[in-house]
Amino acid sequence: MNGAALRRVRGLMRKEALQILRDPSALAIAFLLPAILLWLFGYGVTLDARRVPLGIVVEQPGALAASFAAGFDRSRYFEPHRYLTGQAAERAMAARKVDGIVWLRADFGRQARGSAGAPIGVIIDGVDANTARLVEGYVQQVWAGWVAAEAARQGVRDPLPLDVRPRVRFNPSVNSRHYLIPGLIALIMTLTGALLTALVIAREWERGTMEALMVTPVALREILIAKLVPYFVLGMGGMLGSVAIAVFLFGVPLHGSIVVLSACAALFMLATLGMGLVISTVARNQFVAGQIALITTFLPAFILSGFVFDLHSTPGFVQAISHVVAARYFVAILQSVFLAGDVWAVILPNAAALVVLAAIFLGLARALARKRLD
Repeated sequence: MNGAALRRVRGLMRKEALQILRDPSALAIAFLLPAILLWLFGYGVTLDARRVPLGIVVEQPGALAASFAAGFDRSRYFEPHRYLTGQAAERAMAARKVDGIVWLRADFGRQARGSAGAPIGVIIDGVDANTARLVEGYVQQVWAGWVAAEAARQGVRDPLPLDVRPRVRFNPSVNSRHYLIPGLIALIMTLTGALLTALVIAREWERGTMEALMVTPVALREILIAKLVPYFVLGMGGMLGSVAIAVFLFGVPLHGSIVVLSACAALFMLATLGMGLVISTVARNQFVAGQIALITTFLPAFILSGFVFDLHSTPGFVQAISHVVAARYFVAILQSVFLAGDVWAVILPNAAALVVLAAIFLGLARALARKRLD
């Protein structure tokens, strides 16, 4: 941009910033609503889990080990994945491919027949606190059922002496707040980015100021940039405020880098701003634009992002639809950065998906925008 273009953009940005400051609803959505939502969702939500991906490690195959592992194949609660070593299973859990690990040591068969008991390693991903509790309970159910079946098969009254030692990774306290609140930040940023931005151009049409903009020498790209930047700053400010509330008020641990979190939040904000601009260029009425934004951005972000509902338990076509929801990728990043740290196997592919979605929505907004009255 040349000097004249920069001055025009600065002037338009100042105009947009003044409109934001004079609009109490925009400020409430950006700063008051996050605090309310964080307070409401600070309490646990209990949901049943189905087809939970579970890693099974059998160091030394044997009849007893095979019989025990087969119990997870028959369970409707688990989708077992076999791994040769515990290290491979732990890498899979860090990459969010499995939600737990059942680890049978090499001497499982021998110790199961002894009086001291055979140790069974159970490692649970505690990022989703609710699912972690359910997985622990389901594993114990499979174990109890197998012990009773083996005792009956061998014709003995006392069950086999097994020693189950569960451990919870990433969320040792199994606190549901630590799982829900990071995901809620994505929901808040969707409201700030998509809903508010969906109204900006529609508001210009309703107030009759769009015609005045069209007769000025301002280029269309300058108008779009001036609309984007103030709401980008507003959304990032709301994100930082939400992170502060999560860490200092609710005690959610932030194990990853705030720089990585901010960079990924910026990508997500660009994607949501692009969605909002697409809606705003299509709908010239604020009420219609707001309804479209709620249906196409907020509800999918709530239902199809993995924020509350476990996507592994949904049908395949629902999981396929969720891949076009930007919040799905940002929720995965948030939960990993907060509870597990900078796990690049999670961050990089999800950040790449956000880059693609941001480019698509911003490009679509530019293609649909026209500097004319028709």
